[in-house]
Amino acid sequence: MSIFTMVSRRSSRRSLLIAVAAAAALSACGRAPASTGVNSAPAADGKPKPVIKLAENPWTGSSVNVYVAKEILEAQLGYKVEIITIDEKNQWPALAKGDLSASLEVWPSGHGEAIQQYIKDQKVVEDIGNLGVIGKIGWFTPKYVIDAHPELATIDGYKKPENAALFKTAETGDMGQFLTGDPSWVQFDESIIKNNGLNFKVIKGGSEQAVLAAVDTAYSQKKPILFYLWTPHSIHDKYELVNVKLPTPDAECEKNRTAASDKVTCDYAEDVLLKIASAKLKNEAPDAYAMLSKMSYSVGCRQRGYLEDLAGKVSNLASGQEKSRLIALIALASSRIASSLFLSLS
Repeated sequence: MSIFTMVSRRSSRRSLLIAVAAAAALSACGRAPASTGVNSAPAADGKPKPVIKLAENPWTGSSVNVYVAKEILEAQLGYKVEIITIDEKNQWPALAKGDLSASLEVWPSGHGEAIQQYIKDQKVVEDIGNLGVIGKIGWFTPKYVIDAHPELATIDGYKKPENAALFKTAETGDMGQFLTGDPSWVQFDESIIKNNGLNFKVIKGGSEQAVLAAVDTAYSQKKPILFYLWTPHSIHDKYELVNVKLPTPDAECEKNRTAASDKVTCDYAEDVLLKIASAKLKNEAPDAYAMLSKMSYSVGCRQRGYLEDLAGKVSNLASGQEKSRLIALIALASSRIASSLFLSLS
């Protein structure tokens, strides 16, 4: 039995929306059609091609990545693709066993032990290259908060009790609230808060969408909010946000973060996002392996922000407009998939 509960589709409606967003995104950057540079012929031994199982982690960027890959694997290479909902920690043993084929967005600074164990030591998972995105997790607050309290641009400002009190809620009492999302995300905020002497309580909103909704509410009321998020992300085009300066990482802090220790005191690292695959994939599906290895977002396109923003717009359309308009959008997006690629696969 698999170590995770396999869900090939989260819900038919959500899957459809993300698929539409991914399809439309394939034509977004206006690049000419490109060859994938891989062989789409049937397997040489005549056997049916294996099902490709892609990990979908609980954030929008991961969802879009796998649906983009799904479109190419199915439309151009003839594979059946299953999208598996799984968190970023549990995907490692699943890849090692071959229960998953690949995961297309790994933030390596939070997975030092797993990289050492599964890729370097056991060699049961393979690093198949960069996604073409540089990411950075951090603490964010609206610019209007910094305008009113300039000292809150760095972590030192949050040590003052009167400043922590600006962020308190009914749920946190006399403590300030630090808002984060899915409990399965790799995060060190409780350690950073404790080890830097801050009077804040971490509140897990449950999802990326919950964090974004809270930011929308705070902005509409011009209220203070301090939260975990990352760049690149489409919210930075929507609002002026400030990345709070945390202590600069040193060798000791890097070591503690790699070991997932509760002694972390410093900022998150900048990450070159990776793709990883089961070591079995190269032999079982060499053309799929080649395609996923070459998959990389165009440097010239504001890829992540565009994709996430598009996913949100499609979702709003489905909930607030006529169904016929969504169907028309699906037809338009689908007609462009085969002839428009912004992924660097050639």
